[in-house]
Amino acid sequence: MSESRSDDGRAVARRTGVLARHLAQELSPVSFFQPSPCLAYQPPELHCDKSSFDKSVMRELLDGHHVALRDSFANLMISSDLFVNKRVGNLTFATPNFNTTMEEHRDKTLDRILFFRSKGVFKGWLTDSSVDHALKRAALFETLGTFDHSLAIKLGVHIHLWGGAIQYLGTKRHHDKWLKITEDYQVRGCFAMSELGHGSNVRGIETVTTYDPSTEEFIIDTPCESAQKYWIGGAAQHATHTIVFSQLLIDGKNEGVHAFVCQLRDQYGHVMPGIRIADCGHKIGLNGVDNGRIWFDKVRVPRENLLNAVADVTPDGKYESAIKDPDQRFGAFMAPLTSGRVTIAVSAIYQAKVGLTTAIRYALTRRAFSLAPEQPEVLLLDYPSHRHRLLPLLAKTYAMSFAAVDLKNLYVRRTPADSKVIHVLSSGLKAVFSWHNLRTLQECREACGGQGLKTDNRVGQLKAEYDVQLTFEGDNNVLMQQVSKALLADYMSAKKRGKPMKGMGLEHINGPALVIPEDLTRSVLRDSKFQLALFQLRERGLLELLSSQVSSLVSKGVSMADAVISSYQLAEDLGQAFSERSILESVLRAEQQTTGSTKEVLGLLRSLYVLSAADEGPVFLRYGYLLPKQSQLISTEVASLCGELRPQAVNLVDAFGIPQAFLGPIAFDWVEYNSWNNVR
Repeated sequence: MSESRSDDGRAVARRTGVLARHLAQELSPVSFFQPSPCLAYQPPELHCDKSSFDKSVMRELLDGHHVALRDSFANLMISSDLFVNKRVGNLTFATPNFNTTMEEHRDKTLDRILFFRSKGVFKGWLTDSSVDHALKRAALFETLGTFDHSLAIKLGVHIHLWGGAIQYLGTKRHHDKWLKITEDYQVRGCFAMSELGHGSNVRGIETVTTYDPSTEEFIIDTPCESAQKYWIGGAAQHATHTIVFSQLLIDGKNEGVHAFVCQLRDQYGHVMPGIRIADCGHKIGLNGVDNGRIWFDKVRVPRENLLNAVADVTPDGKYESAIKDPDQRFGAFMAPLTSGRVTIAVSAIYQAKVGLTTAIRYALTRRAFSLAPEQPEVLLLDYPSHRHRLLPLLAKTYAMSFAAVDLKNLYVRRTPADSKVIHVLSSGLKAVFSWHNLRTLQECREACGGQGLKTDNRVGQLKAEYDVQLTFEGDNNVLMQQVSKALLADYMSAKKRGKPMKGMGLEHINGPALVIPEDLTRSVLRDSKFQLALFQLRERGLLELLSSQVSSLVSKGVSMADAVISSYQLAEDLGQAFSERSILESVLRAEQQTTGSTKEVLGLLRSLYVLSAADEGPVFLRYGYLLPKQSQLISTEVASLCGELRPQAVNLVDAFGIPQAFLGPIAFDWVEYNSWNNVR
């Protein structure tokens, strides 16, 4: 371990030099050894080294596309008082004002959407099907979400869910009628799938639609209170139309869930006959979105309002579908949700970036306690414990950013053959990314102390705004079990046929498993091949364990469905393992695009991502993939990596490219911001 000691020695010397420079700056012109009437703010750049890498190159990797478009769109928002919350000195803060009523927040959200429409922002969002335009739209949504989740969700329901359903479930007659006016926001769409009694289990929804051949109309009905549509974004106040998901009964036979276009309000905003709408009320977040509840009292809609890309009903009432298998037909109707999961996964990472940028910049300017008499107070980020709280989360956010870019590229360039991998990967990453975001925001809130509670500083409020991501577009725990069921089905099928595994990155299972050396040196722990093999070992082991446990239960007479449900813990661990291995592969692809110092810092971040995951993940010890001694070595290495990344901390968050105006005041001169002169 002499290699490790010499590296530690160099790291200590480097940090000593940095601290000496900091002290020299701090002691002039005001000495901290003399009584001082007040603290003086010093920018975080004074307490970090100059960037060892090109921040613009790093941001291109992190965003993946359309960096200039993102910045111009942010500047468009910052230029309007509709988005600006406060100006202090030469700084502008463009953040939602949460000190308003729910009604005011909703009205402001709608006003902002209308502002974008007036600027032509939505042009081509639904009528241009090119890959480049899909990525442009994604870039704008990610920027929107960094400003306000309510704005992104209200617009996302209209474009991705209502518009996406028209695109993917409808045919030419629907495209010609609805896409252009949806893009122009002449209609305001929503998406009525969830019900009071059914959320994740869409197959079980209770809304019923029958067909009347004498008038060539469908009749949509809410037969019981548990069938009321619930949490429908946009329905409470502003939506004019909705996509209704309902069981379709033809000649007494239930043909399963289908989708229909239904008008909710007329041109004057009055609710249409046969429809009742109630407000879901105040929420812990997202109060700029008017979520509503809808009842349909035998509402009639024209036969042409059935979105018929998957199935149709003839004028005389005959049911037709090229997809004979009900399960496959149901899967086709769920297509719009894949877009939602991709969007949620990516947006979660951008909020983690906001939290980390705020908390790390604050930790480089805020001090607490002296370590010795007449010594200056220590910067928060110079405490090893504080670094350990934030820097592993920073490394994970970097890693997940690269995976988010890969997921987007896979989705916008998808072919029919990609459907399964997109479903599985988007389900796993949506869960992992949104869990990571909430954990990161909580840690950043605590790391900012009392300042983290102020809505002005954003971090605490973002927790409430993004908590919903854990359950909408699929409960995370359910999504993880869906991932594992897909992996298990492929694995058991391959074993039964005597064929190798193929697809979803599982080819590693066909070869021999990694044998981990007992003595894990620093060079081994930081080696990318070892790190990938470690993650593959966990994924392989959990898949084999899950298969063995399920097979054992089935052999005892338990049904396959019950066996999988009983193995929920293994299933969720496997979903996590699959997702984290996929993320690591994205990091490695990003590293291959870099050279020199950028590659070097990405190597440190990659090592911190992998080793902190291994340090925190109980399955590595629970199932013997690591020995206790090896786990202790990994824990020690995590602390070392945090120390090595400390001098680049502000540069690493600067590379996120979050506009200054979208950050909270504590990311900047928080003394000036809180001064009496700025009280109003």
